[in-house]
Amino acid sequence: MASQAAEQFSEVDKLRVQLLNNVEDMTDCQPDDEPVSSREILIRIENIILGIVTSVSKGEAPVLALPNRSSWANVSFDSAIGLQMSSGPSVSIIRSDCPSSVTKFAQILKILSVIYRLVQRNSYATKRDIYYNNTQLFGSQTAVDSIVDDISCMLKVPRRSLHVLATSKGLIAGDLRYMEEDGTRIDCHSSSAGKGVPDVNSRLMVRKLWDTLHIPIFALVDADPHGIEIMCIYKYGSVAMSFEAHSLTVPSVMWLGLLPSDLQRLWVPEDALIPLTKRDESKLSSLLKRPYLSSQPDWQKEMELMQQTRVKAEIQSLAAIAPDFLTSIYLPNKLRYGGWV
Repeated sequence: MASQAAEQFSEVDKLRVQLLNNVEDMTDCQPDDEPVSSREILIRIENIILGIVTSVSKGEAPVLALPNRSSWANVSFDSAIGLQMSSGPSVSIIRSDCPSSVTKFAQILKILSVIYRLVQRNSYATKRDIYYNNTQLFGSQTAVDSIVDDISCMLKVPRRSLHVLATSKGLIAGDLRYMEEDGTRIDCHSSSAGKGVPDVNSRLMVRKLWDTLHIPIFALVDADPHGIEIMCIYKYGSVAMSFEAHSLTVPSVMWLGLLPSDLQRLWVPEDALIPLTKRDESKLSSLLKRPYLSSQPDWQKEMELMQQTRVKAEIQSLAAIAPDFLTSIYLPNKLRYGGWV
């Protein structure tokens, strides 16, 4: 039984050896990712406040400069890292004397004061805690979430170092047990699995698994533009969080399935396929223009095939072949014979 299992995963083992060799080659060229000390975070916040006080003392309206986190012009692509913010990104100016930005100016200062106290006291709060601290000022949870990321980018500090926590939307399951920094023991034996657009905590977890275990990371997503984008976020990161690329991306991620070519190869019944919508086609065209696609010709071919056939499919579509086709045939054969790209 053991020899049969070893044979079944021989291709995965070959991939792991290849990935480990790549890790050794890349170690010397990876920049240091030393954590920023609490004292340094406090100093950076104090410098921002000092700038505001100086402007007021001169009779000038204080302003804040936030790196633009929504522009592709502010990011560059590195195959070993993913999407990372350029060294001199364009900025958005938040003025205290402008009706359109004065509220955001006040919101930023409020959250900066909360973060300062949290770091100073070595305590933690959730983004939801911050929102309910002053619901009238913030207006919505979304505003708080966005500003916390803005502050993280402005201070050049990983969000986890700001002592602001988020409630994870992702799920993890499998033969894994680990201990959190606070001593909490986590057992991942469960029937759940990850789903949806990955939040920061989910991406941190996948990156931690890679950094700690160096095991092959495979993505199993729907054969549609949305599923492909989810996979790209894990592998290459996102524009909005490009300033934290070093701790969030896993460039070794492989696309296990569901591949557009699988739909033809496996003769998935037509009634299980779904026509691409105009929105799907727009998303697919946008993905094909991403800077990282030139380094993934196999991914590009799969996406171009989807563009040509103009159909998509959910992972569950394999049940149209046989109820247990995914778990009994599709995944075992993929892992045994190396059917990933």
